[in-house]
Amino acid sequence: MGSPASSLLIWAACGLLATFGALSYAELGTIIKESGGEYIYILRIFGSFPAFLFAYTSVILVRPASLAAVCLSFAEYAVAPFYPGCSSPQVVVKCAAAACILLLTIINCLNVRLATSIMNIFTAAKLLALLVIVVGGLVLLAKGQTQSFQNAFQNTTAGIGAVGMAFYQGLWSYDGWNNLNYVTEELKKPEVTLPRAVMIAIPLVTCLYLLVNVSYLAAMTPAELLSSGAVAVTWGDKVLGSWAWLISLAVALSTFGSSNGTFFSGGRVCYIAAREGHMPDILSMAHVRCLTPSPALLFTSAMSLIMIIPGSFTTIVNFFSFIAWLCYGMTISGLLYLKIKKPELPRSYKVPIVIPIIVLVAAVYLVLAPIIDQPQIEILYIVLFIFSGIILYFPLVHFKYHPRFLQRVTLHLQLFLEVAPTTRDTN
Repeated sequence: MGSPASSLLIWAACGLLATFGALSYAELGTIIKESGGEYIYILRIFGSFPAFLFAYTSVILVRPASLAAVCLSFAEYAVAPFYPGCSSPQVVVKCAAAACILLLTIINCLNVRLATSIMNIFTAAKLLALLVIVVGGLVLLAKGQTQSFQNAFQNTTAGIGAVGMAFYQGLWSYDGWNNLNYVTEELKKPEVTLPRAVMIAIPLVTCLYLLVNVSYLAAMTPAELLSSGAVAVTWGDKVLGSWAWLISLAVALSTFGSSNGTFFSGGRVCYIAAREGHMPDILSMAHVRCLTPSPALLFTSAMSLIMIIPGSFTTIVNFFSFIAWLCYGMTISGLLYLKIKKPELPRSYKVPIVIPIIVLVAAVYLVLAPIIDQPQIEILYIVLFIFSGIILYFPLVHFKYHPRFLQRVTLHLQLFLEVAPTTRDTN
């Protein structure tokens, strides 16, 4: 956005929008008490065809793009200490990101409990790193380093596209606000757990992010902040000196934990869509001994590795955000439909109707802003890809045509991967 004050306002607005979106999803989670997040909501509200288009897009593009971006972020911080004073070679960064994806694949395919433990432990590392940055920033402010906050709105740019891109980057950091809805079936009392988790977690995260950005601005000029490839590393070099590597380590651990959470939820979407008949049968199967949805996880991993090759962190985030907010908007419109047309449906938690309306308006803006301001050919490719699902839906899903060679491929993959069909109870 060009100025410190406008950037902080965007961070706060992103936190508020994420909170509103999560509260809206909490009501959906108490109406439709099934795992699967947006996919299952679209399926139950709008029917099979829109749900297939969502699953097709999410499984092949959205979730792999999200995982690729988080792993690239991990790689940037993991290799930064080995290249002090200069940017890391992209080949090294991408190789480290690929290694991260492969390691996550092995962990999640072998042991669900281990994957969950990693998320918990590495979340603690993330909080520790953020707290160190916050405390360091407060010390700098106490010493009078407030230069970045003088004329705080100077150089602000407020075009339609600039605001949209700023929201893309900010909302990326809050992504995951909807992850609990992917495991609703496994929550105890979701009508209590979902809204409580939202109201506690996201406002706390928002405050923490704001304080972290204040700390960055206390240590760096806006120009230094924008030019840094790994902002936390630059902050560590300026504030901690020879101990800066600790920040790199902590941030790398935290992004590894985040990528594990992204991988976990992404595999679930693929698995549940296959269970409902919208993806190949092999993706709905689980390993006979480990009881993990290994085919779905392997597929997500493969798509993420492909996306790492040509993409950078920023381009993947923008690519992900455009499609993701298209899907979020469709899901929120489903909630508004249920609130207006089916108010009699039992729901133990209700959000004021103005909240999903705000989220829907924001989603429409975030989808249209880049098209109006700076239309790019990539957006056309995305739209064409989404509608290419029509070609697959009618023969394979609607008319249930299953080519014999696919059945043979499925059988061979079952034997090779040691997987078998599951039931809903097993899941």
